[in-house]
Amino acid sequence: MFKNKAKNGRNNICGQKICELRKNSIPKMSQRMLAERLQLEGIDVDKNAVQRIESGQRFVTDIEIIALCKIFDISSDYLLSL
Repeated sequence: MFKNKAKNGRNNICGQKICELRKNSIPKMSQRMLAERLQLEGIDVDKNAVQRIESGQRFVTDIEIIALCKIFDISSDYLLSL
């Protein structure tokens, strides 16, 4: 049977890294601020969606990963590595 969850039971493998990047950014970025930045990139998310991504409750699309990489100036390899 196929599983759509990471080994730790989360729906994504990048949520914890996104949370760390957001909290370690200078100045520190809130979940609302990240949602606003994603909206500027054309991604329709709100603060609650960011919270669900970070907690592993929500899947992250490839389009969202590209936007997050642009916002944090990182590679997709970093977000997708285990």
